Amino acid sequence: MARTIAKDHDLKRAQILKSAAKVFADAGYDRASMTQLARECGISKANIYHYYDSKDAVLFGLLETYLSDLRDRVCELDLTGLEAEARLRRIVAEILLAYQGADDEHQVQISAMSALPEEQQTLLRGYQRELVTFMSDAISAVAPDVFAGNPAKLRAATMSVFGMLNWYYMWNSGAGSEAREDYADMVATLTLNGVKGL
Repeated sequence: MARTIAKDHDLKRAQILKSAAKVFADAGYDRASMTQLARECGISKANIYHYYDSKDAVLFGLLETYLSDLRDRVCELDLTGLEAEARLRRIVAEILLAYQGADDEHQVQISAMSALPEEQQTLLRGYQRELVTFMSDAISAVAPDVFAGNPAKLRAATMSVFGMLNWYYMWNSGAGSEAREDYADMVATLTLNGVKGL
C-alpha cells in the first residue's frame, strides 16, 4: 500500500530547504553534509532522506523554489497604468524586497548552482533569464532611443542594475523593508538618470 503524505509534508520540505540555505551558505555547498543539515533542521538524517534522496536534490529543490518564486513575484507584478519610469521603480523595489530574508538562498544561488547537472542548471537559468528580460524591457522602455539597435548596451545596463541589487546583502545584511525601499529608490534614480546620458 502506498504511504500517505503527512499533513505537514510541505511545511517540513520548506523547513529543510530554509535550513539547507543556511548550512550551504555558512559551510559552503561542497563542505556541507547531510548530518549538518539534519542538526540545523532538528530532525534525523533519515527523515531528510524521506523528502530528498541526496544533497544535490536538496540543492536543486532549494534553488528551484527560490528562483521560481522570485520570478513569479516580480514578473507577475501588476504594472497597469504606470508610466515607464514608475514601472522601473516598482520592479527594482520589488526585487530588493523579495531578497529580504533570503540572503542565504541568494548566496547559494551565486556560489553553488554550478554543482548541479547541466539540465537542472538550464532550468534554473531559465528563471533567471525571464527575470532579466523583464528588467531589460523596463529599462529599454525608459530610454528606447538610447538602446535601439544596441542589445549589448541594453544588456550592460540591465546587468549593472542587478549588480547594484544582488550584492546589497554583502554590505547591508539584515536591512529592513524601509532601508531596502530607500536603496531601491536610489538605484532606480541612478539608473533613470544614467541611461538617459548614455
